[in-house]
Amino acid sequence: MKSMRIFLTVLATLLLQHTVLFAQSINLVNPILTGFYPDPSIVKVGPDYYLVNSTFSYFPGIPVMHSRDLKNWKQVGNVISRPSQMNFLGDRMTRGLFAPAIDFHNGTYYVTCTLIDHKGNFVVTAKNPAGPWSDPIFLPEVKGIDPSLYFEGDKAYVIYNSDPPDNKPLYDGHRSIKMIELNPQTLQTVGEAKIVVNGGVDLSKKPVWIEGPHIMKRNGWYYLYAAEGGTSVNHTEVVFRSKTVLGPFVPYEKNPILSQRELPKDRQNPITSAGHAQFVEGPDGKTYAIFLAVRPYEDNFYNTGRETFIVPVVWKDEWPVMAPGPDGVQYSYQASYPEVKQPGARPQSGNFSYTLTFEKQLDPALLFLRTVDSTSFSLSKAQGLTLKLKPETCAETGNPAFVGKRQQHLYCTTETELNFTPKAAHEKAGLVIFQDEKHFYYLCKSVDSGKPVLQLFKSTAEAKKMELLTQAPLKSATARVQLRTTAQGDTYSFHFSENGKAWTLLKDKVDARFLSTQVAGGFIGCLFGMYATSSGQPSTNTASFQWLKYAGNDPVYKK
Repeated sequence: MKSMRIFLTVLATLLLQHTVLFAQSINLVNPILTGFYPDPSIVKVGPDYYLVNSTFSYFPGIPVMHSRDLKNWKQVGNVISRPSQMNFLGDRMTRGLFAPAIDFHNGTYYVTCTLIDHKGNFVVTAKNPAGPWSDPIFLPEVKGIDPSLYFEGDKAYVIYNSDPPDNKPLYDGHRSIKMIELNPQTLQTVGEAKIVVNGGVDLSKKPVWIEGPHIMKRNGWYYLYAAEGGTSVNHTEVVFRSKTVLGPFVPYEKNPILSQRELPKDRQNPITSAGHAQFVEGPDGKTYAIFLAVRPYEDNFYNTGRETFIVPVVWKDEWPVMAPGPDGVQYSYQASYPEVKQPGARPQSGNFSYTLTFEKQLDPALLFLRTVDSTSFSLSKAQGLTLKLKPETCAETGNPAFVGKRQQHLYCTTETELNFTPKAAHEKAGLVIFQDEKHFYYLCKSVDSGKPVLQLFKSTAEAKKMELLTQAPLKSATARVQLRTTAQGDTYSFHFSENGKAWTLLKDKVDARFLSTQVAGGFIGCLFGMYATSSGQPSTNTASFQWLKYAGNDPVYKK
């Protein structure tokens, strides 16, 4: 009996230890933000983490994500949420807002960013990261891109990518990192900018596109780290250090501290183009890096844009070195701290599915093109999202009737129920898979020769002309129709249903590479958009979208 009690006591102790260990373990799944979430920047305030990303010419701009465990993220707001702050009308989708950085100092949150092609770099502030954020204050003396802030005592510094010395590049891609003092109260620059990195790690090797710089201080060292090599397959992260905030900065002799470019090109489920990193202290007190990378389905073809990833960081001889593992960045990492769920948050990593409804307000992750026109749509339980048909089209640089969500998986399905009665051939409404103005597919309801049809269009280089790939007759002009788009890596397929039960294939094996960043160029990823247009002509018609269903199904997460 005594031996049995001892056995049970030992067993109970082991179970308790296992339970405690399990409770203190978390599986960080990459990407931590799937889909078009590029250029991440992060700040830790107490137990809370806030993360921002680039949005280019989408509106609202610069989503603010919140987490307490670096895994479960909930969008709490957008930095650029009012058209009065700025809009991007006339800009191509891949312009607009480049590379925001978020910081916190003395009770105030700061975001710095670049409005490319216009007034350049600016800073906005908020007392609550959920907003509202201030109107932008532009920094005309900060000539370049990718500004971030570093605070020390009563001083602040802007660190940014800029021109080479005397604005005389020695080679294509020759840039510099500059620093200039910023008055934290007036948000005005002080004095002259100073070059702290010329070219990159080793100027003799002609390093290109040193950008996305940040500074952190640890154990008396100032670490300046930045991306190098451009944002494509040669993207890396490098680090320098100094004993003073303005340098001189000495590069780490074993740079780069993160690179995927040396890995076999034929590896399975590759993660490539890793860089543009920022360090942050995890809940366990260890250092982690968040950064952008991409998941191509073949070669350098990807439609999901640049996504946000995480890896552990180890310190070697007082240098921070990312530790992705022997085969590069992994799809998951185990860490020894508890998971903290986010109530009401939509999933952001791994495979997931959800349905968006449009009863009271739009999900903060949904995006418009360039600005928001609140008079062009309405929400209701009965009809869902109702869009007024606008003459503007998504092939131009205005603000069409478009509301979209990110494509977050290589393999995924998007569905909606459309209530729309077209009155003429120029009136169309449906789902668009949108990469940019010249690269999209449009599955829409319209009329042809007075009869209702479902059509599939492909964009062309001409804004006023789409290529009709196929069309099918519909039984009724007034009945609701359900639309489905399915992504399967390098292809898309398009289905419709007139009764909500039986689905009809309209066209499959449509080339997805046409919507890839590799073909389209630029820096953005695909969106699935609810889109209605009168194709340049006036219209009083409307189209209603009852709901939007999304389901990701990437094979890599099924292992």
